[in-house]
Amino acid sequence: MSVDVTVETVIGRPAAEVAAYAGDPTNAPSWYVNIQSVDWRTEPPVRVGSQMDFVAAFLGKRIAYTYEVTELVPGARLVMQTAQGPFPMRTTYTWEPVGEGSTRMTLRNDGSPRGFSRIAAPVMATAMRRATTKDLAALKKILEG
Repeated sequence: MSVDVTVETVIGRPAAEVAAYAGDPTNAPSWYVNIQSVDWRTEPPVRVGSQMDFVAAFLGKRIAYTYEVTELVPGARLVMQTAQGPFPMRTTYTWEPVGEGSTRMTLRNDGSPRGFSRIAAPVMATAMRRATTKDLAALKKILEG
């Protein structure tokens, strides 16, 4: 069973500003509820092929994984994915200008859990939706504050 969670919000800042902040993995611990740290394996800035090591806490467990940037359209779209661990996942950010100086940011996480994680997929999807909703609310507060 696959997991596919998409959440979006409108942030009262221009798309270039939202993309610059949210699209920089160094900032992830400031707005992601579960991400504890990010260390670059490759030199910044973000580009296709960039790799970063993330450490997160999810459903009471510490999870360490490496994301690789697989697609980048500056100011519009960023796709990162990981293939290791019990839950290979792809994360997609999109930024779309709406109205005067606002941005619709969409955050999508999708993947196909392996092993025991497959059985827990429905619970994982619910927890991911809850956390991602909080993440975007935190990002909105930071950028609009």
